[in-house]
Amino acid sequence: MLSNGLKSRVVKLGLLVLSLGLAGSVWAQSMSEQQIAERLQPAGNVCLAGEECASGGATVAASAASAVFSAEATYNQYCAMCHNTGMAGAPERSNAAHWEARIADAGIDTIVSNAISGINAMPPRGMCSTCSDDQIAELVDYLSGN
Repeated sequence: MLSNGLKSRVVKLGLLVLSLGLAGSVWAQSMSEQQIAERLQPAGNVCLAGEECASGGATVAASAASAVFSAEATYNQYCAMCHNTGMAGAPERSNAAHWEARIADAGIDTIVSNAISGINAMPPRGMCSTCSDDQIAELVDYLSGN
């Protein structure tokens, strides 16, 4: 028979596993077919010395250079899982009053700096390691409704 303390831990662990599974399904549903196809593209081409590379495939660097940054698409890919649900204490995007108070209290520059450096459970750049500081600022504007 389990002690009360052990029962409590087992229940908490079960709830954590359930919430992670639900969050994963929210994330998977938020990705579009195009985003999934882009993530499945090859990382590059292999060419032998002295031979021409096949001209059919574009490399990730070339496609990334030509891609236009979209705050909405980037938010959906990197930020939505936590900021749509409030996971790990993340402020929810849908809570306009919270964002107005937060911006009035700390200022947008501090919020952008926190997003770049990471704060509490949020990792630096919210896991978007390819986002520039300006793009993080655009994401914060999108997230806060500005």
